[in-house]
Amino acid sequence: MANKKIEVVRGIDLQTYMGRWYEIASFPSRFQPKTGINTRATYTLKEDGTVNVLNETWLDGKRSYIEGSAYKADPKSDEAKLKVKFYVPPFLPVIPVTGDYWVMYLDEDYQYALIGQPSRRYLWILCRQNQMDEEVYNQLLDKAKEQGYDISKLKRSTHSDPPPPSEDDGPKDTKGIWWIKSILGK
Repeated sequence: MANKKIEVVRGIDLQTYMGRWYEIASFPSRFQPKTGINTRATYTLKEDGTVNVLNETWLDGKRSYIEGSAYKADPKSDEAKLKVKFYVPPFLPVIPVTGDYWVMYLDEDYQYALIGQPSRRYLWILCRQNQMDEEVYNQLLDKAKEQGYDISKLKRSTHSDPPPPSEDDGPKDTKGIWWIKSILGK
């Protein structure tokens, strides 16, 4: 199953996809702190057709974030295959890191999505709300399995109720300590 070609959404409306998405579950990665909570992404379409990406998580009560950009991997294709680019480390952004962001499933109302990439090392379940109906969650797990993902690696994300405030409110990790911790596996 892991050798099966990953199927992606076709004809995605990027404008409708924009906005805030909450991480419901993901494969742990060295790019995210293990103890981060309220993890979310906010996407904003720019005039040139690229997407501003703001990834946020809260660690020890402080907002940690990294900004990047996304663009269609093949502008001529209708496949929802994007490339994302971040510059690291966040406190001195000089090294570009590029990855794949493939929308493998998206409901017709753009309320939840299944995101992966060709190596199957990363997987995200995203939702417009910070909680997801268990039946929908299980349907997305089934779709991930159909795409050849080992869903035993998925870790549910922790969210507070109500969600944290907007980007400009609250204390921030301005030194990028979270990034160093995540690289060190903490």
